[in-house]
Amino acid sequence: MNASKQLGEVLGFEEYVRTRHDVLLRSARCLVHDPLDAQDLLQTALARTYRRWDRIDKQLADAYLHRVMINTRTEWWRARKLQELPTAQLPDVSVEDSTKQHADRALLMGIMKILAPQQRSVVVLRHWEQMSTQETAAALGMSAGTVKSTLHRALARLRQELERRDLDSF
Repeated sequence: MNASKQLGEVLGFEEYVRTRHDVLLRSARCLVHDPLDAQDLLQTALARTYRRWDRIDKQLADAYLHRVMINTRTEWWRARKLQELPTAQLPDVSVEDSTKQHADRALLMGIMKILAPQQRSVVVLRHWEQMSTQETAAALGMSAGTVKSTLHRALARLRQELERRDLDSF
């Protein structure tokens, strides 16, 4: 590879990381709960991705990086060694009750299933991945107007379902 092409690849990777860092860090945070571990996971995935950057389809870079993060997290989990230290007295530790958070997530996942696949894709890309309308349109191969109208209908359907379930619970 000549020097100018190599420099172009490096600059392209730097630009990609600069523009997508926050989204990628959010994805890493979904994979590991500790914020510092999420940063380590992302950095490790970026280092591994950089080695193959010249062979990666740039339109699929996010998907490639997500796969690298998942594989890396799996490697870490497998390599983890449990270290138990015997103690005469157990520490007094309080545990946060995350029942409500899990219930909300379960409700959201259940409600999302009522949407058509295209609507679900638009909602996930626009609100979960926080892509712009144009990015979502490009990712799904549709016009920006179609993304907007699909998102509008999907959110209206989700609101109706939430209201219906609230009424059913009473």
